[in-house]
Amino acid sequence: MDVRLGHGYDVHAMTAGDHVILCGVLVPHNAALKGHSDADVALHAITDAIYGALAEGDIGRHFPPSDMQWKNAASTIFLKHAVELSSEKGFFISNIDCTIICEEPKITPHAKKMTSSIAQITGLKEDRISVKATTSEKLGFMGRREGIASTATACLIKL
Repeated sequence: MDVRLGHGYDVHAMTAGDHVILCGVLVPHNAALKGHSDADVALHAITDAIYGALAEGDIGRHFPPSDMQWKNAASTIFLKHAVELSSEKGFFISNIDCTIICEEPKITPHAKKMTSSIAQITGLKEDRISVKATTSEKLGFMGRREGIASTATACLIKL
């Protein structure tokens, strides 16, 4: 049995807007996340965790921000690619653990919907996906509400 862990991290700055997209879910907010794609910081971290477990680099290697075809793209595309690549290499995803780090918006009211969204994208059962949140205790750029970060871990197994 081949068991691999991957870790992902991503951060995006805030910009003018009225919502953020986290885990594929539109969350009303008084700002938006700035990025080449839809700036879904959580799906980017999860995607990078899967790529990391596969030793396949990071999201930018597969979907370079210099390539305009990915401008404003839905991050679900990136995660689906990582899941498909995992399957092609003979792995299944055992579980995903994602932490969103921000002062606002509050994640808990949306966490169940976010878990369901990730389950739909990946084909995993919801009890194999964890979405949780923490703050930075008002420290740094996240504490000043200038951006949102996310970390993720994915466990891949090949029997």
